[in-house]
Parts: sequence; structure tokens; C-alpha cells
Amino acid sequence: MSDSPIDPTLLDRLAEVSIRTGLNLQPGQQLVLTAPVAALPLVRAVTAAAYRAGASLVTPILSDPEVALARYRNATDDSFDTAPGWLYSGMAEAFAGGAARMAIVGEDPMLMSEQDPARVSRAGKANSTAYKPALTKIANFEINWTICAWPGAEWAQRMFPDLAPDAAQARLAEAIFAASRVTGDDPVTAWAEHNAALRARTEWMNAQRFSALHFRSPGTDLTVGLADDHEWHGGASEAQNGVVCNPNIPTEEVFTTPHAQRVDGTVRSTKPLSHQGSLIDDIAVTFKDGRIVEAAAGTGGDILRELLATDEGAARLGEVALVPHSSPISQSGLLFYNTLFDENAACHIALGQCYSKCFLDGASLSPDEVAARGGNTSLIHVDWMIGGAETDIDGLTASGDRVPVFRGGEWA
Repeated sequence: MSDSPIDPTLLDRLAEVSIRTGLNLQPGQQLVLTAPVAALPLVRAVTAAAYRAGASLVTPILSDPEVALARYRNATDDSFDTAPGWLYSGMAEAFAGGAARMAIVGEDPMLMSEQDPARVSRAGKANSTAYKPALTKIANFEINWTICAWPGAEWAQRMFPDLAPDAAQARLAEAIFAASRVTGDDPVTAWAEHNAALRARTEWMNAQRFSALHFRSPGTDLTVGLADDHEWHGGASEAQNGVVCNPNIPTEEVFTTPHAQRVDGTVRSTKPLSHQGSLIDDIAVTFKDGRIVEAAAGTGGDILRELLATDEGAARLGEVALVPHSSPISQSGLLFYNTLFDENAACHIALGQCYSKCFLDGASLSPDEVAARGGNTSLIHVDWMIGGAETDIDGLTASGDRVPVFRGGEWA
């Protein structure tokens, strides 16, 4: 018997769902897989599921928190402007050759909280710059890709500090399995039904052809203009390579691309944002003509300001997403300190790079055409949560009519 606090049967189900539903990995396709080294049990299960699905090759790339911290403790200052461009160029080459992409998350959300924010920001910017060739293929949805989660021990302790380590990890594992819809006997069918429900929401939003959304809640009065010829997506979507996949396991959102020049008003975060191992909380910003002109945070203000200064597009929006307060992740009452989960508990917006797939005929658009329709470009894509039980949203039509979309945090 295993001494692990994580149910091995449910871990295998998560691996199977991630390959079959998340990636929909195709026979003969290669898989590039990144994960923290602590997630090796899930890496092994995913690898086995991938080969059962017909993968030609699985290439895992592992990270380690102590290796990451060693840089901050020992490296020279110029190290923080360096990134492995050769690695990311190789990943971009693999994606161009048809490989799929999976990321397993599960790191300590506060790993870098005691490090110099300027160095964390510099390292992040260098990494984002180097990663751009690979990120572009993901953001443009050229390949099938997905993200799933491992219940990391340090992450579990952050969420459940009053529990013993094994109990905390078991509790996080249960939460991940429930949110990822693998606790039933037939998770693949459960995901098909969930995808159908999300598809019905996206079809309704697309039929409305709103020109903007107006968000109202305590501390928020924000009008988000929508990009010209925008298209809503949610759940399973078809990548440019023809493979239908679920980019996030779990997911509860329907989302689209805002217009980078047409966002105005004030907005306040409703959940903390864990970014690059640091926490940013109580975010309050003001937009004018699409750009953030005032920004503050109760915690992590320096990190937020460094993030917004990454490039010209970092202070503009690349995504707006709708998630009801009744989402299972919201109703769990848990704060995950992890965007994969917390963004699926609340409506959210994302700073930075847009998804070109969120346009009518997005696959055929050039970068200049995406920009002409209002799509944003940036080295970053950072989601933060603005929704909750008091969120009201109206859709604004081109003629100025208002249509209720959300009332009291729920679909209207």
C-alpha cells in the first residue's frame, strides 16, 4: 500500500481526463510536459495515459523550488536578466512540428515572497521575452494544450495552515479532484456534459453581439468594450490543428477578447492574485481609454507596478471572462492562491496578451488584423478576479440598449 495522502485511483483518473479530454492527444502526437519535480507521481500517470492514447514521445521538463531559490541566494545581479531562450525556441519548434503542450502546476504560491521584487520582476520579464515564440503558438491556439494541477505539499500548507502536512495535502487533493470532475465513475462523460453547458452559454453571448459589458459591484464601475468581431469561447474548443481540447482542467468560464482601447472606469479585485511566487491583494485600478492610469494594491503593490511596466500592452486587457458565483470552485469556499482555480471561482479580467482565437475567423487573422480589431499584445497574460455574489453585469448593444447578463453574481 502507498503511504501517500493522495488517492492513487483519482490521480490516475485526473491523468486520463487530462490526456483524453484536456489535451485530446492524438495518435502519433508528441507531448511537451512541464511540471514541478514534486509532481512526479502525476507526471508518471500522465505519461502512461499519453502512451496509451498513442503518443509517439513524451518529453517532461521538471522544475524544483530549491533550484529556483538558489539563484536568488547565490547568483550575480546580471543573472536576473537571463532566460533559457534556447529551451523555449526548442519548444516553439516542437509545437510548429505538431507537438501538444501540457503544464502541471502545483508550486508553492508564495515561493518568491521574501525575494527582492525588482529581481523577481526582472527574471519574469526575461523569461516572458524568451518564451514569446512558444507562448505565441499557445495564445494563438495553434496547438492543443491544457493545464492541470498537482496537490503540492507547500501549496497545501499555504491553503490549510492549521492541518498536519499529510492532512493538508489530502485536503488539497480532494479539492483538486472535485473541481476537476474526476470523483465520479465516468469523468469523461461528466466533462462532455459540462462542456455542453458551457457551449450553450457561449452561443447565447455570441448571438447577442454586445459592443461592451458594464460591471457593477462594491468598488467596481467598469465598462469593458469588446473587440470588433469578437467571439466567446468556453470549455472545449477546436485548435488550429483541428483538435478539440479543454485548455484548462478545471474550467467554469466563458471568455472573449476586450478592445484594448475601449476600457474605462474603476475596478477592485475580489480575490488575491498569486503571481510569480508573490501575493498581490486588494488591487484597485482605474482605466481610461483602455489603459490603467492609476493602480494600487493593499499587498504586493511593488509587484503590481513592476508587472504593469513590463511593456506597453501590460497595462491593457487581453481577456474578459464570466464565471457565476455558483461555480463549484466558488461554492467550495476555498481560496486556492492559484489562478487555474481561483479564476474559475469568479468573473475575471486578464492583463496583457489576447487570445486571437476569440475572433470570428481568428485562425486566419494576421497579428496586424488582430490589433486592428482591438486585440492586445504583450509579453504577459495575468488573470485577476473581479466577480462575486454582488456582481451585476449588463451587455451594451451598439444601439445603446442594456441587456442583463449577470445579477447577484449569477447568469441573468
